Order: sequence, then C-alpha cells, then structure tokens
Amino acid sequence: MDAIYSLFLETFGETIGHQPVPSSVFDHYQNKLPGQLLNYWKAHGWCGYGGGLFWLVDPRKYEAVVDAWLAGTPFEAHDTYHLIARSAFGELYLWGEKTGAILTLAAYHSRFFLSAPSSSSEERDSKIQSLLVWAMTENIDLGLFDEARETLGELTVDEMYAFVPALVLGGPAKLSRLQRLDSEVHLILLSQMADLEPYERDEEEDE
Repeated sequence: MDAIYSLFLETFGETIGHQPVPSSVFDHYQNKLPGQLLNYWKAHGWCGYGGGLFWLVDPRKYEAVVDAWLAGTPFEAHDTYHLIARSAFGELYLWGEKTGAILTLAAYHSRFFLSAPSSSSEERDSKIQSLLVWAMTENIDLGLFDEARETLGELTVDEMYAFVPALVLGGPAKLSRLQRLDSEVHLILLSQMADLEPYERDEEEDE
C-alpha cells in the first residue's frame, strides 16, 4: 500500500457501502484506467470514504451520467471519459482514457476543471494519488457534510446529498435545501439545467 493511500485511509477512516470488483471488470479497464486506481479497487473495492463524503465508483453505473454531461461539449470528441469517483454533493471526477487527464465536474453548479494530460504510467498513477490528496485537502464537504449526515442520515451507495431547488436556479447552499436523492437520476437532471462553464476554485471556496 502506498503512503498516500495509507494517509487517505487514516484521514477518512472506515469505508462504507463496499462492493467487490469482479475480475471481468479489471480485465475490461486494464490499460484504460491507471494501474494505481485498479490497485485501490483490489484493496477495498468500490466504496465510500469518510462516511460517504468521497466515493470510488463503478464507472459502468455512471455511463449515462457522463454521456448526459458531455453531450454537445468539446469533451465529447476530445477523449473517452470514465467516471471514477464522486463526492457526496456531486463533484464528479472523470478519467480521460487517451489523455490521462482528470476532468472535474462540479455538477451542483455546472462548473468544470480539466487537469493537464499525463502520458507515462507513472504520471497517471501519480494523478490518481493527487486525486486522493485533493479529496483530503479541498472543501469537497461544502461545510455541510457532517450536519447533512446527522440530519438526513448516511448515504447509501446510490445516493447523494442534493440541493433542492438546485443551486444553478439561485439561492444559497444551506442545510435546509438538502435532500438524499438517487445520484444517477439527480446528476442527469442537473446536466439539463445549465451549460458547463469553467470551474473557478476561488468561486468554489467562497460558497
């Protein structure tokens, strides 16, 4: 186990919603996803970390979500993307199969950020480790996760905390607007509400 993953597990504690990864899936994603990510799948399967704040997911379950968000955008023709992780609030992390880049979609307010590409297997593995560091150090809980978990209950593997009405329709990000909803259904709905725009980290941190 690498040092970053050990620190990640120490930071986020016990996993929830564990799902073992079939051997056929490892075969399918060999040379499509970084070896480091497949190693994490082998160690803990697909599951939630930090009580459900951050999830490593089965990309096959979110193919419709990826299609909905990227349809009609330059990303659709730029690469083949696989959703590999998500946050409790709908920050989505897509891996570019050809470029070795991570496309981050903040679905709750329709923003994106595209990382630099990576070519070698070492660079791609490092990018997966950087994703874990991002989860540990950035404000992916929006300052609301602990309260949402206490008030609404723990998420299941197919759920997310969703703002209702959606933030793109206006209004503040506050606890009283959160509901537990089916993640696939809600993420597809959000994709229909606003066009993707560049993801500004300063804007995210100010919310």
